[in-house]
Amino acid sequence: MVLEIADFLILEGAQDAFAAEYRDAARFVTGSPGCRGARLVRGVENPRRFVLLVEWDRLEDHLDGFRGSAAFQQWRAAVGPFFAENPQVEHAVEV
Repeated sequence: MVLEIADFLILEGAQDAFAAEYRDAARFVTGSPGCRGARLVRGVENPRRFVLLVEWDRLEDHLDGFRGSAAFQQWRAAVGPFFAENPQVEHAVEV
């Protein structure tokens, strides 16, 4: 299992709209082959910061599968307009 950690900074004043849009667009991620589940958390100290945690069977399911799919394009079109800057994305494995 590979954990995707995507860190988003959202435009000032758009946090609630982003969260609502993400709830609808999450289906594009969670319906992708190899996705085990996803959750979005919001920063307490910085409420403009959101972190998306997605569990994938394999790294390739995220990078080659989802990122190269029409579902990614739909997801990005829905949530991308809320980004104040490009997301920071890393992957991790359990130790």
